[in-house]
Amino acid sequence: MSGSTRVLVAALGCAASACLPRRVAISRASSRRTDRRSWAFIGGCFSLLGRLSGGIILALALAFAVPLAAAERPLDFTFGALGDAPYSTEDEPRFVALIAELNREELALVIHVGDFKAAWTPCSDEIFRQRRQWFDLSRHPLVFVPGDNEWTDCRRALGESREPAERINRLRELFFAGDASLGQRPIALARQHGTHDYPEHARWEHRGVTFVTLNAPGPDNNARADPAEHAARTAAMREWISAGFRQARARKSKAVVLAMHANPWTASSRPRRGFREVLATLGAETRAFAGAVLLLHGDTHQYRADGPPFDASRSGEAAPNFTRVEVFGYPAMNWVRIRVREEGGRVRFEAEPGS
Repeated sequence: MSGSTRVLVAALGCAASACLPRRVAISRASSRRTDRRSWAFIGGCFSLLGRLSGGIILALALAFAVPLAAAERPLDFTFGALGDAPYSTEDEPRFVALIAELNREELALVIHVGDFKAAWTPCSDEIFRQRRQWFDLSRHPLVFVPGDNEWTDCRRALGESREPAERINRLRELFFAGDASLGQRPIALARQHGTHDYPEHARWEHRGVTFVTLNAPGPDNNARADPAEHAARTAAMREWISAGFRQARARKSKAVVLAMHANPWTASSRPRRGFREVLATLGAETRAFAGAVLLLHGDTHQYRADGPPFDASRSGEAAPNFTRVEVFGYPAMNWVRIRVREEGGRVRFEAEPGS
């Protein structure tokens, strides 16, 4: 107990003792011989004690609040990210082993950024259900984002062509039906419903960081194969990005993390077909946001951490608060450890191979 707290407690005790009559004990208050002056004295003392104790209790609350605020620690947690795996039958036991490795780590959550199967393998319910079972082996909350191999590429899957619209709806039933993540310790998620109904678009918050997921399949966001579908979903993506940043500002988030499958940049760091509008919205929101922003994706199977520009007109100019991390992919079987750390009042994203 601090010195100021001891003084306040002592003052409360003194106030109580001062209200006890020297010759009349409270335990005898029921005696018929207790005179009216004693009762008036006792009543007045309790009234005074009530007013005094209210102020002392408030002072006690303030006294305890100071050390609690001083004990608040800077933001510091780690989460895992992976994607574009497993692809082959040989990959499958390695992928289960990778989940076991993640389970041995102290992580806030795990994000799979899509492509849990190869484009040449069947887009079957059997594979979908198997992947769902493997994701549920995670002892951490696990959030899945769909990639092109799970739905847009199903029209060309060898041996079993499936309609992409039917496959994304099946994914929604199996992976995005409820308001919670996957894994053995699910967390609550907000999903996009209403004018735009894309439940795979999720949002949540962890320790002052806002997370947003987007259905953005590579390589071109389905722009060439189905322009109408691409246009409708792109409008929904842009609205969901802006809504995520609005919430981040309203809740005073220190950082925003966005996760999707596609790599929206070419090898020369220019916007890829199908992503110019998305990058324009992301760029505008990032520059207007005071905190740090991370875009997490897969698609091109090349682990990297950098900060490419958002549009061709600003070639070579990256926002100082923006980081891009791409996860490993087939044939590598690895994950990315991402530490979110506050230092000097600023949040930094530190990425490194998980194993």
